[in-house]
Amino acid sequence: MCAVKRKAWAVLLVVLPLTAMLIYHWNSYTITTIDVLQGSDSLKMLLEEKIQNMDRKNDHIPYHVKESLSKSLANNGCVCEGDKSGINFPFAQLLFPQISATQLHASLKDSDMQKAKQYRNKEYHSFRKRTYTAADSLIIAEANSPLQYPTQGVEVRPTRTILIPGLSLNQISKKGPYLVDLIATMGTFNTAALVDGVQVKGEGEMHISFISRSLTSLNRQLEFVTYTNTRFHPNTADIVQFKAGIFQASFTVKIRHPPMPKFYNPGPKNEYNISTLVTIATKTFLRYDKLQDLINSIRQFYPTITIVIADDTEEPKPVTGPYIEHYIMPFGKGWFAGRNLAVSQVATKYVLWVDDDFIFTSSTKLEKMVDILERTTLDLVGGAVREVTGYTATYRHIISTDAGDEEGDCLHIRTGFHHVIEGFPNCVVADAVINFFMACTEKIRQVGFDPRLARVGHLAFFIDGLGSLHVGSCDDIIISHASKIKAMLPWGQSENDKAYSKFRYAATQETSMNEYDLYYLKNHFKCVTSD
Repeated sequence: MCAVKRKAWAVLLVVLPLTAMLIYHWNSYTITTIDVLQGSDSLKMLLEEKIQNMDRKNDHIPYHVKESLSKSLANNGCVCEGDKSGINFPFAQLLFPQISATQLHASLKDSDMQKAKQYRNKEYHSFRKRTYTAADSLIIAEANSPLQYPTQGVEVRPTRTILIPGLSLNQISKKGPYLVDLIATMGTFNTAALVDGVQVKGEGEMHISFISRSLTSLNRQLEFVTYTNTRFHPNTADIVQFKAGIFQASFTVKIRHPPMPKFYNPGPKNEYNISTLVTIATKTFLRYDKLQDLINSIRQFYPTITIVIADDTEEPKPVTGPYIEHYIMPFGKGWFAGRNLAVSQVATKYVLWVDDDFIFTSSTKLEKMVDILERTTLDLVGGAVREVTGYTATYRHIISTDAGDEEGDCLHIRTGFHHVIEGFPNCVVADAVINFFMACTEKIRQVGFDPRLARVGHLAFFIDGLGSLHVGSCDDIIISHASKIKAMLPWGQSENDKAYSKFRYAATQETSMNEYDLYYLKNHFKCVTSD
């Protein structure tokens, strides 16, 4: 019994200290809780208040408004205005193009309108909170400030530490002591080294102070100030306030993971290996004869390039052959859904989108498209589509928006382009192009195609990509469009043509949305103008 008791006491003497150590460790380990659902508006309000309170010493001086420029400046709410309707006669719009204006909510019922307004407001405020960072705040540098600081280019990876470059205080008085403060909201400050004669207060905190009787020593110490991000966010910014007496400045520290590169092997040769760099993607529905003509024309010029086909025919037929991938979708799923499926299966650097009734010719030079994408910052480049009549279209458009009010912004769509691309005289920069284009696979996936557009829709993709897609168009890269003349005649239509037309040009109201409905319900636009 004595031996058992001694063993029990021995176990207790070992277990109790271990238990005490574990309890201490659990209690000393703190978990930080940060609100990521609602962005903090306190710093934004502080900066706005500072701008409003700046010295308005020039307000008493009269001025004269220039009417020529006042209309171009942002106002409290944009409006969409079209041209006054003229005489209506055949080809009037072609000969005398006019701007039309559409109020996007006009097609909604009153009951649907109220629901739409409620969720649009909620979604828009949520979107703003997700996308707004401190880097979007207006910061004005006050005149004659003795503070030197970085104006841009300061970046730190989440939870990492950097040295803040360029901090300095120019002489503001001949007598010391000299005091400076740094204040942050998303991270803490510290010093990588200490300089004699400088007192530091607040190391490891969001507010750090430096005081010294020697301006030279103080500036030397400021060379070693570090910033550590402590409030994790994958892509945001912090605004650091830099103070010295009555002087104050602010600068931005970007906090983000750097964009992750994705590399593609271009192949062994110095020249462009199209089969390695490009995949052709298309969507088909019923028109297997047109699809086969497309495939045959591709094989004439690019025998080993991969062709990805998305097919939502009700009774699909097999499409086989070397370097062909045929994916079956639910019946009638739609055009944009098919685009998403096809693009999702692309494993090359670039994807070429074509309609299933296009025909490759000797003018369909994919090497030219690859060349301009490789040598410029373009993300997408369109070509030209030639009809059987000889007419060639590029469908180049300029898309712009004006700031509106709580009802939404104004969308403007115009035929045209921005400028010619240097070194490529047949190519221009635009915002939207025709349905024959090559794009960086990763960029086109980022934008995506809204599957709610099942039968009709093209510009919606480019509007979704506005601000992220750099778009070009070259009119010397041409693909042919299969003749539609026979299919347009009642006696020339095959059974497939009739079935296709029934779904493609349905007269009854369909369940899928049109583009204008989507602009209102998804993109926070209240109206649109177009030519």
